[in-house]
Amino acid sequence: MIVTTTKGDMDTSLLEHRSGEVDNDNEFTTWTEYWLEGELVHQSVHVTLKKSPTFASAEAASFV
Repeated sequence: MIVTTTKGDMDTSLLEHRSGEVDNDNEFTTWTEYWLEGELVHQSVHVTLKKSPTFASAEAASFV
């Protein structure tokens, strides 16, 4: 598989793959990282909100 990196398009077989996730009451987040010789060269993240954000003040709500 080819992935776009900071070094250009590279075959994933040449890279170290790391991934993770966070799952809590507010969100489900997954991420994928590709590393080349200790340098992060690609990162992608997917966030799914489980509920609408709540705001502590009307000022914060104005940013929505």
